[in-house]
Amino acid sequence: MEYLVLLQNGFFVLLTIAFSWKLITYMWRSVKMEKEPMKVLVTGATSMLAQPDSLFGHIGYAIAPMIARGIMLGPDQPVILHLLDITLAAEALNVVKMELLDAAFSLLKEVHVTTDIIEACKDVNIAIMLGGFSRKEGMERKDMMSKNVPIYKEQASALEKHAASDCKVLVVANPANTNALILKEFSPSIPKKNITCLTRLDHNRALSQIAERIKVYVTDVKNVIIWGNHSSTQYPDANHATITTTNGERPVKELVTNDHWLKNEFINTVQQCGTAIIKAQKASSALFAASAACMRD
Repeated sequence: MEYLVLLQNGFFVLLTIAFSWKLITYMWRSVKMEKEPMKVLVTGATSMLAQPDSLFGHIGYAIAPMIARGIMLGPDQPVILHLLDITLAAEALNVVKMELLDAAFSLLKEVHVTTDIIEACKDVNIAIMLGGFSRKEGMERKDMMSKNVPIYKEQASALEKHAASDCKVLVVANPANTNALILKEFSPSIPKKNITCLTRLDHNRALSQIAERIKVYVTDVKNVIIWGNHSSTQYPDANHATITTTNGERPVKELVTNDHWLKNEFINTVQQCGTAIIKAQKASSALFAASAACMRD
Protein backbone atom coordinates (compact mmCIF):
# COMPACT_ATOMS: atom_id res chain seq x y z
CA MET A 1 0.00 0.00 0.00
CA GLU A 2 2.77 2.43 0.94
CA TYR A 3 4.54 1.63 -2.33
CA LEU A 4 1.36 2.45 -4.26
CA VAL A 5 0.98 5.77 -2.42
CA LEU A 6 4.59 6.68 -3.17
CA LEU A 7 4.06 5.79 -6.82
CA GLN A 8 0.93 7.93 -6.99
CA ASN A 9 2.71 10.85 -5.31
CA GLY A 10 5.67 10.52 -7.69
CA PHE A 11 3.36 10.49 -10.68
CA PHE A 12 1.57 13.56 -9.34
CA VAL A 13 4.89 15.41 -8.88
CA LEU A 14 5.99 14.54 -12.43
CA LEU A 15 2.63 15.66 -13.80
CA THR A 16 2.90 18.94 -11.88
CA ILE A 17 6.44 19.57 -13.19
CA ALA A 18 5.38 18.81 -16.77
CA PHE A 19 2.38 21.12 -16.51
CA SER A 20 4.46 23.89 -14.94
CA TRP A 21 7.07 23.59 -17.69
CA LYS A 22 4.37 23.81 -20.37
CA LEU A 23 2.92 26.86 -18.63
CA ILE A 24 6.33 28.57 -18.35
CA THR A 25 7.07 27.83 -22.01
CA TYR A 26 3.72 29.23 -23.09
CA MET A 27 4.15 32.35 -20.98
CA TRP A 28 7.69 32.89 -22.34
CA ARG A 29 6.42 32.60 -25.91
CA SER A 30 3.63 35.02 -25.10
CA VAL A 31 6.08 37.55 -23.68
CA LYS A 32 8.26 37.22 -26.77
CA MET A 33 5.25 37.69 -29.05
CA GLU A 34 4.19 40.80 -27.18
CA LYS A 35 7.38 42.74 -27.90
CA GLU A 36 6.63 46.15 -29.30
CA PRO A 37 8.17 46.84 -32.73
CA MET A 38 11.21 49.11 -32.65
CA LYS A 39 11.28 51.95 -35.16
CA VAL A 40 14.60 52.12 -37.01
CA LEU A 41 15.55 55.09 -39.16
CA VAL A 42 18.04 54.68 -42.01
CA THR A 43 19.07 57.94 -43.69
CA GLY A 44 20.65 57.93 -47.15
CA ALA A 45 18.90 54.61 -47.62
CA THR A 46 18.72 54.24 -51.40
CA SER A 47 20.96 56.77 -53.14
CA MET A 48 22.75 54.01 -55.03
CA LEU A 49 19.65 53.41 -57.15
CA ALA A 50 18.95 57.07 -57.84
CA GLN A 51 22.59 58.19 -58.18
CA PRO A 52 25.01 55.50 -59.39
CA ASP A 53 28.04 57.38 -58.02
CA SER A 54 26.56 57.75 -54.53
CA LEU A 55 28.43 55.85 -51.83
CA PHE A 56 26.22 55.60 -48.79
CA GLY A 57 23.22 54.23 -50.71
CA HIS A 58 25.27 51.07 -51.18
CA ILE A 59 25.34 50.64 -47.40
CA GLY A 60 21.66 51.49 -47.01
CA TYR A 61 20.67 48.93 -49.60
CA ALA A 62 22.78 46.33 -47.77
CA ILE A 63 21.73 47.16 -44.22
CA ALA A 64 17.93 47.37 -44.64
CA PRO A 65 17.42 43.61 -45.13
CA MET A 66 19.89 42.86 -42.33
CA ILE A 67 17.76 44.89 -39.92
CA ALA A 68 14.57 43.30 -41.27
CA ARG A 69 16.00 39.80 -40.67
CA GLY A 70 16.84 40.54 -37.03
CA ILE A 71 20.62 40.65 -37.43
CA MET A 72 20.80 44.03 -35.69
CA LEU A 73 18.23 43.72 -32.90
CA GLY A 74 17.79 39.98 -32.48
CA PRO A 75 15.61 37.15 -33.81
CA ASP A 76 12.58 38.02 -31.70
CA GLN A 77 12.47 41.82 -32.07
CA PRO A 78 9.89 43.16 -34.59
CA VAL A 79 10.92 46.29 -36.47
CA ILE A 80 9.38 49.16 -38.38
CA LEU A 81 11.75 50.66 -40.93
CA HIS A 82 11.84 54.39 -41.69
CA LEU A 83 13.84 54.96 -44.88
CA LEU A 84 14.92 58.51 -45.72
CA ASP A 85 16.65 59.89 -48.78
CA ILE A 86 16.82 62.99 -50.96
CA THR A 87 13.98 63.99 -53.29
CA LEU A 88 15.89 62.67 -56.29
CA ALA A 89 15.72 59.22 -54.73
CA ALA A 90 11.95 59.18 -54.09
CA GLU A 91 11.25 56.59 -56.77
CA ALA A 92 14.16 54.45 -55.62
CA LEU A 93 12.77 54.53 -52.07
CA ASN A 94 9.53 53.01 -53.30
CA VAL A 95 11.46 50.33 -55.19
CA VAL A 96 13.33 49.33 -52.04
CA LYS A 97 10.09 49.31 -50.06
CA MET A 98 8.56 46.92 -52.59
CA GLU A 99 11.61 44.65 -52.40
CA LEU A 100 11.53 44.56 -48.61
CA LEU A 101 7.82 43.76 -48.51
CA ASP A 102 8.15 41.12 -51.24
CA ALA A 103 10.86 39.42 -49.17
CA ALA A 104 8.22 38.82 -46.45
CA PHE A 105 10.59 39.15 -43.49
CA SER A 106 8.70 37.85 -40.46
CA LEU A 107 10.08 40.57 -38.16
CA LEU A 108 9.39 43.47 -40.53
CA LYS A 109 6.01 44.93 -39.58
CA GLU A 110 6.01 48.14 -41.64
CA VAL A 111 8.18 50.11 -44.06
CA HIS A 112 7.82 53.89 -44.28
CA VAL A 113 9.68 55.75 -47.01
CA THR A 114 9.99 59.52 -47.17
CA THR A 115 12.10 62.45 -48.30
CA ASP A 116 10.97 64.54 -45.32
CA ILE A 117 13.38 64.46 -42.37
CA ILE A 118 10.71 65.32 -39.79
CA GLU A 119 8.41 62.52 -40.91
CA ALA A 120 11.37 60.12 -41.00
CA CYS A 121 12.39 60.88 -37.40
CA LYS A 122 8.93 60.51 -35.88
CA ASP A 123 9.21 58.36 -32.72
CA VAL A 124 12.24 56.40 -33.95
CA ASN A 125 14.12 54.32 -31.36
CA ILE A 126 17.27 53.84 -33.43
CA ALA A 127 18.80 56.04 -36.13
CA ILE A 128 21.46 54.80 -38.57
CA MET A 129 22.91 57.93 -40.17
CA LEU A 130 24.22 57.02 -43.62
CA GLY A 131 23.15 60.21 -45.36
CA GLY A 132 25.81 62.77 -46.13
CA PHE A 133 28.00 64.14 -48.86
CA SER A 134 29.66 61.18 -50.55
CA ARG A 135 33.37 60.56 -50.42
CA LYS A 136 34.92 60.04 -53.84
CA GLU A 137 38.30 58.85 -55.04
CA GLY A 138 41.08 61.23 -54.04
CA MET A 139 39.08 62.79 -51.20
CA GLU A 140 39.98 62.70 -47.52
CA ARG A 141 37.19 62.59 -44.94
CA LYS A 142 38.01 66.18 -43.93
CA ASP A 143 37.17 67.33 -47.47
CA MET A 144 33.52 66.47 -46.82
CA MET A 145 33.26 68.33 -43.53
CA SER A 146 31.98 71.68 -44.81
CA LYS A 147 29.29 69.99 -46.90
CA ASN A 148 28.10 67.71 -44.10
CA VAL A 149 27.77 70.35 -41.36
CA PRO A 150 24.42 71.77 -42.58
CA ILE A 151 23.10 68.27 -43.31
CA TYR A 152 23.81 67.07 -39.78
CA LYS A 153 22.51 70.23 -38.16
CA GLU A 154 19.16 69.66 -39.83
CA GLN A 155 19.06 65.96 -38.99
CA ALA A 156 20.08 66.61 -35.37
CA SER A 157 17.30 69.15 -34.98
CA ALA A 158 14.73 66.70 -36.36
CA LEU A 159 15.88 63.91 -34.05
CA GLU A 160 15.89 66.31 -31.10
CA LYS A 161 12.26 67.27 -31.67
CA HIS A 162 10.67 64.12 -33.04
CA ALA A 163 12.62 60.96 -32.12
CA ALA A 164 11.94 58.84 -29.03
CA SER A 165 13.55 60.26 -25.90
CA ASP A 166 15.85 57.24 -25.56
CA CYS A 167 16.79 57.15 -29.24
CA LYS A 168 20.18 55.59 -30.02
CA VAL A 169 22.13 57.04 -32.94
CA LEU A 170 24.92 55.48 -35.00
CA VAL A 171 26.72 57.82 -37.42
CA VAL A 172 28.29 56.11 -40.42
CA ALA A 173 28.66 58.95 -42.95
CA ASN A 174 32.17 60.37 -43.08
CA PRO A 175 33.79 62.13 -41.36
CA ALA A 176 31.93 60.00 -38.83
CA ASN A 177 33.48 61.43 -35.65
CA THR A 178 32.85 65.02 -36.70
CA ASN A 179 29.31 64.29 -37.89
CA ALA A 180 28.57 62.59 -34.56
CA LEU A 181 29.90 65.63 -32.70
CA ILE A 182 27.70 67.98 -34.75
CA LEU A 183 24.69 65.77 -34.14
CA LYS A 184 25.39 65.69 -30.40
CA GLU A 185 25.73 69.48 -30.19
CA PHE A 186 22.42 70.12 -31.94
CA SER A 187 20.37 67.41 -30.19
CA PRO A 188 21.10 68.13 -26.50
CA SER A 189 18.13 66.16 -25.15
CA ILE A 190 19.48 62.88 -26.56
CA PRO A 191 21.85 61.35 -23.97
CA LYS A 192 25.48 61.68 -25.06
CA LYS A 193 26.07 57.98 -24.45
CA ASN A 194 23.39 57.21 -27.06
CA ILE A 195 25.33 58.83 -29.91
CA THR A 196 28.29 57.02 -31.44
CA CYS A 197 30.09 56.56 -34.75
CA LEU A 198 31.26 53.54 -36.70
CA THR A 199 34.82 52.94 -35.52
CA ARG A 200 33.81 49.27 -35.35
CA LEU A 201 34.50 49.09 -39.08
CA ASP A 202 38.19 49.92 -38.53
CA HIS A 203 38.30 47.46 -35.63
CA ASN A 204 36.93 44.67 -37.82
CA ARG A 205 39.47 45.48 -40.54
CA ALA A 206 42.26 45.12 -37.99
CA LEU A 207 40.89 41.79 -36.73
CA SER A 208 40.70 40.51 -40.29
CA GLN A 209 44.30 41.48 -41.08
CA ILE A 210 45.65 39.74 -37.97
CA ALA A 211 43.51 36.63 -38.48
CA GLU A 212 44.64 36.33 -42.09
CA ARG A 213 48.28 36.80 -41.15
CA ILE A 214 48.28 34.15 -38.41
CA LYS A 215 45.77 31.86 -40.17
CA VAL A 216 43.16 31.81 -37.41
CA TYR A 217 39.48 32.71 -37.19
CA VAL A 218 38.64 36.36 -36.55
CA THR A 219 36.64 35.23 -33.51
CA ASP A 220 39.92 34.08 -31.97
CA VAL A 221 41.44 37.58 -32.10
CA LYS A 222 40.85 39.73 -29.00
CA ASN A 223 41.79 43.12 -27.53
CA VAL A 224 42.68 45.02 -30.70
CA ILE A 225 42.30 48.79 -30.16
CA ILE A 226 41.72 51.61 -32.65
CA TRP A 227 42.97 54.98 -31.39
CA GLY A 228 42.03 58.35 -32.86
CA ASN A 229 39.66 59.45 -35.58
CA HIS A 230 37.90 57.33 -38.18
CA SER A 231 40.35 58.46 -40.87
CA SER A 232 43.80 57.81 -42.29
CA THR A 233 45.25 59.27 -39.05
CA GLN A 234 43.83 56.46 -36.91
CA TYR A 235 46.24 54.16 -35.04
CA PRO A 236 45.45 50.43 -35.01
CA ASP A 237 47.05 49.00 -31.86
CA ALA A 238 47.81 45.28 -31.52
CA ASN A 239 50.15 45.63 -28.54
CA HIS A 240 47.62 44.11 -26.14
CA ALA A 241 45.91 41.84 -28.67
CA THR A 242 45.70 38.11 -28.01
CA ILE A 243 44.80 34.95 -29.90
CA THR A 244 42.69 32.20 -28.35
CA THR A 245 44.49 28.89 -28.84
CA THR A 246 44.05 25.35 -27.53
CA ASN A 247 46.68 26.24 -24.93
CA GLY A 248 45.00 29.44 -23.80
CA GLU A 249 45.51 33.09 -24.74
CA ARG A 250 48.73 34.02 -26.54
CA PRO A 251 49.94 37.52 -27.50
CA VAL A 252 49.56 38.48 -31.15
CA LYS A 253 53.12 39.84 -31.15
CA GLU A 254 54.39 36.40 -30.16
CA LEU A 255 52.52 34.61 -32.95
CA VAL A 256 53.17 37.14 -35.71
CA THR A 257 56.93 37.12 -34.99
CA ASN A 258 57.36 40.12 -37.25
CA ASP A 259 57.46 43.51 -35.53
CA HIS A 260 58.09 45.26 -38.85
CA TRP A 261 54.75 43.98 -40.20
CA LEU A 262 52.88 45.01 -37.05
CA LYS A 263 54.43 48.49 -36.99
CA ASN A 264 54.17 49.22 -40.70
CA GLU A 265 52.15 47.13 -43.14
CA PHE A 266 49.43 46.21 -40.64
CA ILE A 267 48.86 49.83 -39.61
CA ASN A 268 48.99 51.19 -43.17
CA THR A 269 46.61 48.53 -44.49
CA VAL A 270 43.98 49.25 -41.86
CA GLN A 271 44.36 53.03 -42.30
CA GLN A 272 44.05 52.85 -46.09
CA CYS A 273 41.57 49.99 -46.49
CA GLY A 274 38.64 52.29 -47.23
CA THR A 275 40.68 54.26 -49.77
CA ALA A 276 41.78 51.03 -51.47
CA ILE A 277 38.18 49.89 -51.88
CA ILE A 278 37.10 53.25 -53.31
CA LYS A 279 39.99 53.13 -55.78
CA ALA A 280 39.13 49.58 -56.84
CA GLN A 281 35.36 49.86 -57.24
CA LYS A 282 34.92 53.64 -57.46
CA ALA A 283 32.63 53.47 -54.44
CA SER A 284 32.90 53.11 -50.69
CA SER A 285 32.68 49.85 -48.76
CA ALA A 286 29.14 48.62 -48.30
CA LEU A 287 28.79 45.04 -47.11
CA PHE A 288 31.28 45.12 -44.26
CA ALA A 289 30.18 48.60 -43.24
CA ALA A 290 26.60 47.34 -42.98
CA SER A 291 27.81 44.27 -41.11
CA ALA A 292 29.79 46.39 -38.64
CA ALA A 293 26.74 48.57 -38.00
CA CYS A 294 24.62 45.50 -37.22
CA MET A 295 26.98 43.74 -34.79
CA ARG A 296 25.35 42.97 -31.44
CA ASP A 297 28.36 41.77 -29.41
